[in-house]
Amino acid sequence: VPWWEQVFLRLQELLQQHLQALLLWYLSWFLQSVYPYLKDGTLDQVFDYKAKLTKSKTAEEYKAYYTTGYKTDVERIVITDKTMTFYKNGEEKKFEYRYAGKHTLTYTKGNRGVRYLFEATDPNAGEFKYVQFSDHQIAPNKAAHFHIFFGGESQEALYNELENWPTYYPSDLSGFEIAQEMLAH
Repeated sequence: VPWWEQVFLRLQELLQQHLQALLLWYLSWFLQSVYPYLKDGTLDQVFDYKAKLTKSKTAEEYKAYYTTGYKTDVERIVITDKTMTFYKNGEEKKFEYRYAGKHTLTYTKGNRGVRYLFEATDPNAGEFKYVQFSDHQIAPNKAAHFHIFFGGESQEALYNELENWPTYYPSDLSGFEIAQEMLAH
């Protein structure tokens, strides 16, 4: 094979690799937990606003409620067409998932929510074996954020998790932008 053909084939191979990487990046969701913004005070303006608006709780009571709800040690999640990578305490755990259906929950207040169910194909996925997404919608719609539940016991066990709802926004948003979205939510 002539040298110029080898160069051309190598360039073609490199271009294909870069296109695949770009496509993977484009089709991926990069999500960040809001819990660090709650802890550092970035979301305090949200709790102040809610307290003034509803007068049913103080800002401190709202912050306590959302501290329980948002609490998680998974800082980031990257989702591709088949995988989810969880970043926890400086480590990453990556598994392939299959879609396992959806489940509609009716809450005690009478409102309903849909959870989209995923199951890791790796039986040793541990606390990330079962994953559920909730976006406050019953019908498909564009979501600004997600509540992402995960556990190692079963999907049914996750249905009962109603006090802690780890919340994730796109990673390209700043804490201030997330707070502004919450004020509009």
